[in-house]
Amino acid sequence: MMDSLKQTTETLLCLSPVEVANLKEGINFFRNKSTGKDYILYKSKGHLKACKNLCKHQGGLFIKDIEDLDGRSVKCTKHNWKLDVSTMKYINPPGSFCQDELVVEMDENNGLLLLELNPPNPWDSDPRSPEDLAFGEVQVTYLTHACMDLKLGDKRMVFDPWLIGPAFARGWWLLHEPPSDWLERLCKADLIYISHMHSDHLSYPTLKKLSERRQDIPIYVGDTERPVFWNLNQSGVPLTNINVVPFGIWQQVDKNLRFMILMDGVHPEMDTCIIVEYKGHKILNTVDCTRPNGGRLPAKVALMMSDFAGGASGFPMTFSGGKFTEEWKAQFIKTERKKLLNYKAQLVKDLQPRIYCPFAGYFVESHPSDKYIKETNTKNDPNQLNNLIKKNSDIITWTPRPGATLDLGRLLKDPTDSKGILEPPEGTKIYKDSWDFEPYLNTLNAAVEDEIFLHSSWIKEYFTWAGFKNYNLVVRMIETDEDFNPFPGGYDYLVDFLDLSFPKERPSREHPYEEIRSRVDVIRYVVKNGLLWDDLYIGFQTRLQRDPDIYHHLFWNHFQIKLPLTPPNWRSFLVHCG
Repeated sequence: MMDSLKQTTETLLCLSPVEVANLKEGINFFRNKSTGKDYILYKSKGHLKACKNLCKHQGGLFIKDIEDLDGRSVKCTKHNWKLDVSTMKYINPPGSFCQDELVVEMDENNGLLLLELNPPNPWDSDPRSPEDLAFGEVQVTYLTHACMDLKLGDKRMVFDPWLIGPAFARGWWLLHEPPSDWLERLCKADLIYISHMHSDHLSYPTLKKLSERRQDIPIYVGDTERPVFWNLNQSGVPLTNINVVPFGIWQQVDKNLRFMILMDGVHPEMDTCIIVEYKGHKILNTVDCTRPNGGRLPAKVALMMSDFAGGASGFPMTFSGGKFTEEWKAQFIKTERKKLLNYKAQLVKDLQPRIYCPFAGYFVESHPSDKYIKETNTKNDPNQLNNLIKKNSDIITWTPRPGATLDLGRLLKDPTDSKGILEPPEGTKIYKDSWDFEPYLNTLNAAVEDEIFLHSSWIKEYFTWAGFKNYNLVVRMIETDEDFNPFPGGYDYLVDFLDLSFPKERPSREHPYEEIRSRVDVIRYVVKNGLLWDDLYIGFQTRLQRDPDIYHHLFWNHFQIKLPLTPPNWRSFLVHCG
């Protein structure tokens, strides 16, 4: 099925935690002393970009541009070419080149790695010229959220099927009503692509329904550091045909159809995106990737789809104390959403796809207990993004509705063809107005009375299993009711991660401190099953305070991504307790 060389990463530069902490805002120059190669890092409000310090014209070295008062550009010592490092575009001469970006990755200790993907543009291996498409030959049907049903000749492919139940424990629910035939569509698929392990993309309730009819349906995932299906055995979903494929290699499905999975430059350990090519026409789905393929993507694809909405985080809605007033949170959310909207619009304009579709953002915090989150966590409007894109460009945009079908052949031939996009029949229900909360909440609630939690020693057992220590942070964990008030008879305890102890009082030494209040049903379900804390944090099931107001990347990254792959051995624990 493979027909090209595996994409690899090479580490070009390593910075120590001290060097990272000392990075200044704007332009930073570095040399790898062992290789003699030079690099530029650009820092802006916590975001980092990097490139080789090598002019594309004739290989000259860049130095600081003293004429640039904004501190964003560098000047080549050979012929005075200028590069704006904030955009990686050459500004003298204007419109000439773009500088190739390197992947910036943080390591376990808050150090930094600069990585180069090789090949950087793997889709260019074995290029194919686009052939004419018959009407109806390639059809893309939107089901819900990030789930698309693609008809590609006589093959069918489905992206990220989340069609029933919640995501992130009980925090996210589907905004759109899926077409009534969604299960039949899934059963007819020749292959399914699942981009990453988050439960709005890897939906075990959905896959359970599918597995009752087709256990052997071929599912494809990228070769991420944390396996996408790391929790398959624990889930009880009997899927038997999961295929893990390397990044940057064309996977040949038939003579006309192939696909390639690419890694994310910011979260290579878990996020992926995909290029699907049929008869030379590319469909690019960047899903949730922050910097897909390190920022290098194919231009002028036939169809591009990406996330757009924002709001997929507990920050800042679940935080309180200090600066986190309602006014500050509202302004922050408004500013961040606008930045995301402008970034997506610029990305689409830079890549110039023929057609663009915003998706993977159609969720709602519909449980009544999350009313505050629903009201606070505003999301971008897909139509607003599409209007931004259409300004000064001829890109066709599509705001999808459940059951709507895009005919690629028609739209590529004539963007004005009224049959290019077939909307669902008149009267079709678009938005959900009720959700089946009960069975999913019952599953969570069952964990509250589990025998494990009769023994307070579960706390030491769990955090020893989790394996995070030697870090100066003290966390107070409080089990709560629905309204984040202390749960009667619930646990309220301290964890000192410097020596993994469980003191009765905060230590006398200087230390950062966080207080995490968690709904008792979710935290106990997560603990019992050894699940990642995304269910708590992204699912809005916590309320947090911190002093000082610092994000502890190593702590959260460990509990959201790096927990052990096998759950705690509670059976052995209970035997020992007995």
